[in-house]
Amino acid sequence: MFTTCDATAGLAVFQEVFGLRATPAEADGPFYLSLSGAGEGPMRFGRMRLGGAAVLEAEHDPRVVRVGQVLNGTGGATGIRSRFPPRGPFLFSPGLLPGHWQDLDLLTVGLDVTAVEDHARQLLGVEAFHLEFTGTRPVSAVMARYWLSAVTHLHRGLLPNNEVMSNPLLRAEAVRSLTTALLHTFPSTFLAPPATDSPSPAPGGVRGAAAFIDAHLDEDLTVAQIAAASGLSIRGLQAAFRRELDTTPMAYLHAARLEAAHRDLQAGDPRTGVTVAAIVARWQIPHRGRFAAAYRRRYGQDPAATLRS
Repeated sequence: MFTTCDATAGLAVFQEVFGLRATPAEADGPFYLSLSGAGEGPMRFGRMRLGGAAVLEAEHDPRVVRVGQVLNGTGGATGIRSRFPPRGPFLFSPGLLPGHWQDLDLLTVGLDVTAVEDHARQLLGVEAFHLEFTGTRPVSAVMARYWLSAVTHLHRGLLPNNEVMSNPLLRAEAVRSLTTALLHTFPSTFLAPPATDSPSPAPGGVRGAAAFIDAHLDEDLTVAQIAAASGLSIRGLQAAFRRELDTTPMAYLHAARLEAAHRDLQAGDPRTGVTVAAIVARWQIPHRGRFAAAYRRRYGQDPAATLRS
C-alpha cells in the first residue's frame, strides 16, 4: 500500500498506476492519497482513496483494458458537480472522469489487452479477430451484476488465498474466468462477431473430447485445447455437446473433476494427512466454497464427511 500527503508525489504515482493524469485542484489545500493493489501478470486490481481535491484527465493506455467503479466521490466535468454513489462498472476511455473531483474512492481492474483478445479468439473459434470495445457501460443491469460478482469473488475470495494463487493452473483459470466475464459484460466486437460458416461436427467428436477431458483432468485445460484434440472448431464442439449431452464442454469438465475429487475423498484417509484442500487443488478446482456446495448437491453430504467416513 502507498500513502502520502504530498500531492505532487502522490499524483505522479497515481498516474503511473491508473493511467489518469491528475493535478491538485488547490495548491495549498489539504491532500491525502492511498493506493493499494493486488494481482500480477495479466490481471491487476487497484483501489484509490483521495482525500482532498484534484483535477483528473483520463489517458488511454492501449496495453490495458481497465474497468473502474466509483464507490464514492463528488465531482464531474468542469462546471458540473454531483455526488456519485455506487453506479456500477465502466470501461476507462479517453475523456472519462474529467474535471474536478473531491474525496474520490475508485476501484479498478486491469487486464492485458493482448491476453483478452487472444481469449476472445479462443471463445469464438477464429484466428483473424480484432477486439474493439464499442461502449463504456455494461450491456445490461444483469451483466453489470455478473461482472461485479466475478470481481468480488476474485478480489476477496481468490487473491488473498495463497494456496490457490500460487498454483499457476488455478491462477490461469481465474484470469480466464474474469476475462470471459469482461467480454460478455461490455459492448464490443466480441458480442457481434463477423458471421462465419460453422462446420458440421465430426463423427465421434464429443466422444473424443470427453475422452481427452477425462485423461487430462488435472491439467490447465481450455475449450480451445479440447476442440483441437477432438478435431472440431470451438463453436462446433459447443454445439455438439449441447446437442448430444445437453451441456457445455467446460460444464462437463467441472463435473468430471467433481467426480474425480469424490473418488479421492472416498479413498483418502485423513490420518495419513489427506485433506479436502489438497484434493481440491489436485483437480484444479479454484473455489472450495463452490466445490462444497456442488458436492453437497451431487452426493448429499459435505466433502469432509466423505473423507472421514
